[in-house]
Amino acid sequence: MAQGLSVKPVRAITWTDVGGREASLIQRCAGRDEDACAELVTEHQRMVYQLSLNLLNDHNEALDLSQEVFLRVFRTIQNFRGQSSLRTWIYRIVVNQARNRQRWWRRRHRSQQVSLDQHIRDHGDLPEATDGRSPDRMLGRKQLAERIRVALDRLPFDQKTAIVLREIDGLSYEEIGFSLGVAVGTVKSRLARAREGLRAQLRDV
Repeated sequence: MAQGLSVKPVRAITWTDVGGREASLIQRCAGRDEDACAELVTEHQRMVYQLSLNLLNDHNEALDLSQEVFLRVFRTIQNFRGQSSLRTWIYRIVVNQARNRQRWWRRRHRSQQVSLDQHIRDHGDLPEATDGRSPDRMLGRKQLAERIRVALDRLPFDQKTAIVLREIDGLSYEEIGFSLGVAVGTVKSRLARAREGLRAQLRDV
């Protein structure tokens, strides 16, 4: 080593905040153990897909993004240093990959989406409910869900992501902060602005 230079030692994967089984799984994945990689995918694929779907609102895009996320996970897992749980670290990768994809996807594909009202105009009413709920109530719930989806999509990406992570995935402020790469105070500010934006758009609901 050149005189006067020092290199900060890298911690081994033995962190107290990561359980023994999870640390072992990470080590095995870092060593390209195929069984371990398959185990990691099995444990986290539902979460990755659902978050991708909530952020991009498109099934095929969510599937593609899920594949990108796991490729990224396996390319970089040797750099994982236990600064969060594995799950939260994967959340961060999903958010970053979704942000990159959303920048071009919104411009290219948003115009192709069809609203519920347009679908009804083109194809007629929705089928009658068979579980005892009235068609009017079913339609009302679907229209409300569509209104909420549209309102979420109109939020800035980071505000929408904060809302999804907090209200749908149930992450703590600290986990959201790590996933977004911001301080807890910034998380709270984004959530407050996101909720205000949603209330403004859904005031008549």
